[in-house]
Amino acid sequence: MGGFGSAADARQASPTLVAESCDIAEVRLDLMRDELGGATKPWAHLAGIPLLFTARMAAEGGACDLDAATREALLREVLDEAACIDIEVASIGEMADLIDELRQRKLPWIASFHDFEKLPENAVLEDRLARAKSAGAAVFKVAAKLHSPGDVARLAEFQLADHGIAVASMGMEVLAPVSRLLCAQCGSVLNYGFIGQTSTAPGQWDSLRLKQAIASLEAFGC
Repeated sequence: MGGFGSAADARQASPTLVAESCDIAEVRLDLMRDELGGATKPWAHLAGIPLLFTARMAAEGGACDLDAATREALLREVLDEAACIDIEVASIGEMADLIDELRQRKLPWIASFHDFEKLPENAVLEDRLARAKSAGAAVFKVAAKLHSPGDVARLAEFQLADHGIAVASMGMEVLAPVSRLLCAQCGSVLNYGFIGQTSTAPGQWDSLRLKQAIASLEAFGC
């Protein structure tokens, strides 16, 4: 997964680079809101590349402190272009109508949960995952700040468990790089890096380097 940290990064990214860097490209609508009114969208030249659209809430790392109605409106505008949509677990209730439409369209969506302070206790992770599963998400995504090797191990153990729903897990901050490789080895279905000059989370890999590193581990049977 490769994400654009700005509209400029999206506009300047060549389709060839994006295709080499990731299997799916994430477009953060909350980071590009001021650029969406023009005749050409920042990602318009990426035809043929699967796109994940996200309109992140401020409490989980989003820009501009957009309310749920505004974020839902941004997502609705791109449904015809989307391969999948990201909705925070915390927004499931507020975006129930949008989720119903995604179900009708058979458009998969990711239920995401972020903690920029710590890795929550397992009971919290299980609760958020249960909400995602109950709402019909295709994937439960968790990203959390890791403070110790023990946090890395616990996140990997969570990833390894059979939850009855696909899981994408990753760390943030200093231990983010190693955690993202380890979680990928443990079965994380989405592994996020950035494309361009701007990361979208603390400690994130460049997407091409991350893809190459994961491929290298797979070549060794890891």
